[in-house]
Amino acid sequence: MPKQLNNEKKLQLLNNVAIVLMEPKYPENIGAAARCAMNMGISQLIIVRQEEPDREKMLKMATHKAAHLIDGLQHFHELEQALAPFSHVVGTTARQGRKRRIENSPRFIFEGLLPLLLDNQAALLFGPEHRGLTNEDLKYCQMTVTIPTADFSSLNLAQAVAILCYELYWTMMYSEKTTTFTPKLASNFELEGMYEHVEEMLNRIGFLNTNDSTYWMRNIRHFLGRVGLRAKEARIIRGFCHQFLWYDEQLKKEK
Repeated sequence: MPKQLNNEKKLQLLNNVAIVLMEPKYPENIGAAARCAMNMGISQLIIVRQEEPDREKMLKMATHKAAHLIDGLQHFHELEQALAPFSHVVGTTARQGRKRRIENSPRFIFEGLLPLLLDNQAALLFGPEHRGLTNEDLKYCQMTVTIPTADFSSLNLAQAVAILCYELYWTMMYSEKTTTFTPKLASNFELEGMYEHVEEMLNRIGFLNTNDSTYWMRNIRHFLGRVGLRAKEARIIRGFCHQFLWYDEQLKKEK
């Protein structure tokens, strides 16, 4: 049944959203992103970066109003680790190509994201300033979003964060669409374990023995990502992959 929430409850749902910055080059952009997130009610900020960024440079752009986001900043060295708790990841990209999915506008994407937020953690993933997210980064995403622009599609990192945070806030507070909330889904950690088993099984049967196996595996990820698997369902898929691999090993021993 559709569930109606008052404004206070809607704002609380934003606690289930995190901004994840992949290899941000400039500490000032991290600070500005923190300020944008705070303005729109998002309180989780995560960075994936080898080195610790300069705290004073971050604080200068965050200002004292968003200093608590810098103090609570979560720092990871690997993207997979950073995204492990999240059931849904939205990747930002302006790049097009055969190996990229059709992108959607922020408002359209966020109307689909809202039903997930009652019982699930979601991440908005942004790439580094000089290149954006790679296909390898995007494999962890269930959705991708592109900010519409005229001709020049490149935006400053903090500008992109500001636009998406605003669009999420606007959709959360003012969208008139009735929302039927989605139950708890498998986390990225659970999904990655499942994908490892799926890929191993498909390699074993020769399905991925092509010159473009990464492309096919990415499409499988996107398909299963759209399904919205729960943790139990991810375990079932892992279970039959594991059983197939075990059975295949037994056949080899008998030969």
